[in-house]
Amino acid sequence: MPETSTAGGQGARSTIAAAGRLREVITEGIREDVPTGAPRPGRWWPAVAAVVLLAGMAVAMITTAVEQTPTIDEPVYIGTAVYSLEHHSLRFNPEHPPLGKLLIATGPAFADVHVDAGFAGDQAQLGRSVLYESGHDPGRLLLLARLPVIVLTLLFGLVVFAFARDLAGPAGGVVALALYALSPDLVAHGSLATLDVPVAGFLVTSAWLLWRARRRPGRYLPLAALALGAAVATKMSALAAVPVVLLLVVLSVRQAGRASGPQRTLRRLGAGAAAALGVALIAVAVVWVSYLVVDPRLRWVPPPGLPPAEGLRSLARLLPLPGPYLDGMRVQFGFEDQVWTTFLFGSRHVGALWYYLPAALLVKTPLGTLALWAAGVVTMAAVPRLRPAASYVLLPAAVLLAAAMTGSRDLGVRYALFLPMFLAVAAAGVVAVRRRWAAVAVVALVAFTAVSALRTFPYYLPYANEAFGGPEGTHRQLHDSNVDWGQDLGRLADRLKQRYPGERVWLVYKGSGVPSYYGIEAADPLAVPPEAVHGLLVVSDSAIAKADDRLGLLLRTSTPIDEVGHSITIHRRP
Repeated sequence: MPETSTAGGQGARSTIAAAGRLREVITEGIREDVPTGAPRPGRWWPAVAAVVLLAGMAVAMITTAVEQTPTIDEPVYIGTAVYSLEHHSLRFNPEHPPLGKLLIATGPAFADVHVDAGFAGDQAQLGRSVLYESGHDPGRLLLLARLPVIVLTLLFGLVVFAFARDLAGPAGGVVALALYALSPDLVAHGSLATLDVPVAGFLVTSAWLLWRARRRPGRYLPLAALALGAAVATKMSALAAVPVVLLLVVLSVRQAGRASGPQRTLRRLGAGAAAALGVALIAVAVVWVSYLVVDPRLRWVPPPGLPPAEGLRSLARLLPLPGPYLDGMRVQFGFEDQVWTTFLFGSRHVGALWYYLPAALLVKTPLGTLALWAAGVVTMAAVPRLRPAASYVLLPAAVLLAAAMTGSRDLGVRYALFLPMFLAVAAAGVVAVRRRWAAVAVVALVAFTAVSALRTFPYYLPYANEAFGGPEGTHRQLHDSNVDWGQDLGRLADRLKQRYPGERVWLVYKGSGVPSYYGIEAADPLAVPPEAVHGLLVVSDSAIAKADDRLGLLLRTSTPIDEVGHSITIHRRP
């Protein structure tokens, strides 16, 4: 732990030192194109800064991945990935397309994991069976499954760097990558075998390639189509971005032609429409291929109890996508029709809050990053040379956020991880302000972000900024994947052994791990009368946030004495 923390600290110091070079570059202005020609003195520093930032992010993610036990969703994805590849079946987890799970599966493939073709349980039981009953070390399997997402997260960091560099030069690229690499949310979810970072990264990649297509549409439009298809084949929420991407295709083709006159303008618009159709067809093909990789014969039996697709939802059947994808959309519609409990700023609400995601992002984003996001948005709208990029950066982010805010599941900022990526690019535009105070402000805010992010190491999942009390206070503001996603079961086991050996333990755990595997022998306090519960009462903070009357009574008559990972609270009940 000390060695890892030192590595993270060295990365931060190098980042701040590299950021100190920003003034020189800012005063030279910005270019629309990537600088070409022979390198000038000092041209090497952005590459060094990028390597340092990504290395520091890699250290943080790998450390986090090693120390955390399974979160709630990970066993489902891992179990489904193993079963799908071994038996060429789409049976489990139909609510998500297969591409993200195929990427996750590249890790466990090295462990030679097997699962019975006739497994009779549900997808949650399948995941626990693969992790805990396959004869392999669960920690090693989990790390193998997380490594592909870690690699993808680092690659998407390069995309953010390149996107921002195209817009604002080398200094802008470093600023954007610094905000990306130091984002606690991206580090937290980039170190998990889940789908949230991959889908966001593919969408940002598509937007960047569309920006480059303004000059070379023949080269970059097919690549943008592949990135869009990868996003749609990873999570269905990416469908909200499709109309925006197709609009940007038309815009890029029109810009590439630089047409003048009514007839030429119409001709370019026609070419843009044809290009948009081609992009859509390629994206659809990527989705089909992802399903055919799992099952070339596309055998599919719809799961029982699918909710009906009525009203506007019935139009989804018209999409040229595989039947399993369309039925998976119906599963998602069913989730959206459920009434979920929301926990925000210490209050529990029945049903969704439309402002939940912006509020949660306000809690879980470093204050320095928030300031640079706001400045970047204003600068991108105000500086004429940056204004064309707003359609490629701010428009997709706004549409995706609006779509996410309409959802009924207020379970975490993971549903909006595209925002830290897009807005990191927007923040790079601040270097276009040719004022000495602007350079000083950028360096100071990046440094503030670095300090805030390093202070939470290695507890990135429960991060909250200083205005909301830091990670130790997050559970009083938010719940679920914002703070407690079941990730600290292993740390709890160590704490109980070290500080409370031999004591009676009562456990209310919200997660997918198996407590007994880690040596936690605990009883369920909700299965006996309250007067029978004496000793240590250990409760996940997400369960505390949504405690019913019975658990509430136990908590009120207990004394908090310890906490684990900022996500589990240990009480003593006399």
